[in-house]
Amino acid sequence: MSAEAPGRGIERTLREMFDDAGVRGWLHVAELHRPEARVTIDADEAALMGSVYKVPLMVTYCRQVDAGLLDPRQRITLPPQDRLPGPTGISQLQDEVSMSLRDLVVMMMTISDNAAADAVLRHVGAAAVDDTCRALGLFRTQLNDGAAGTLARLVTETGAETVDAAFARIADNDRAVPPGVYDPACATATTPAEMAHLLRTIWLDEAASADSCAFIRRTMGHQPAQHRLASGFPYDEVAVYGKTGTFGVMRHEAGVVELADGRAYTAVVFTQAARADRRLPRADAVIGATARTAVEHLRGRE
Repeated sequence: MSAEAPGRGIERTLREMFDDAGVRGWLHVAELHRPEARVTIDADEAALMGSVYKVPLMVTYCRQVDAGLLDPRQRITLPPQDRLPGPTGISQLQDEVSMSLRDLVVMMMTISDNAAADAVLRHVGAAAVDDTCRALGLFRTQLNDGAAGTLARLVTETGAETVDAAFARIADNDRAVPPGVYDPACATATTPAEMAHLLRTIWLDEAASADSCAFIRRTMGHQPAQHRLASGFPYDEVAVYGKTGTFGVMRHEAGVVELADGRAYTAVVFTQAARADRRLPRADAVIGATARTAVEHLRGRE
């Protein structure tokens, strides 16, 4: 019997890890400075990206600041009756909030604040984000009005009267989910390969000015979520920069892992769980576990 090709071996291992966690997985892990050294699982297939869309949104914001089109210190006031729903940040507050555009960007990236992201998107413009994606070579990434558009389509697809009621319907394991809910063709979607490419342009100071790219990296390093990508690299000497994304049964993270020896890897893992439970720790943990397995495989081939 002939030996299994190295690439097929790691692919089989990763698919088994996804299966054991009860998810379908998409993955793209690559060396930052040698992107041809990579491990992939269906990395060119489109999927809903949830709040991962905030990465290209932040890049577009930074490019507009670089061009003098936006003032990062501009004060934005968000009244309580005009906020996008969300589980964190400003969406949970009862009073009027006023802060700078720059601080709203930090809120949307660190704690994935939907209300902050929606305000930033209104100032940046969805068409501008699409233009940025095309300029950077992301031709299958589409915003479709970000979270606001995604939530509006969810309400329509489920026939619910509110966003909360719509989420309750797709969280019911005994109820069939309308086929359009997770269709990437008409939602905020991307591919793991394109998100990995975007991350690489940020880390190489190609996505925006050097100062702006440093701002993006620093902000992604302050994300408090440790249950997905970072869970695979639980060491003080390893730096993990990331942005999570969640929508229904979809759980994702796109980020960069910097090891103690200075080597860095882009790591993008998307998952779609077989069950709709709100809490599926194994579905979260497999994101970090598969990313680490892929990184170890790449290091073993050096």
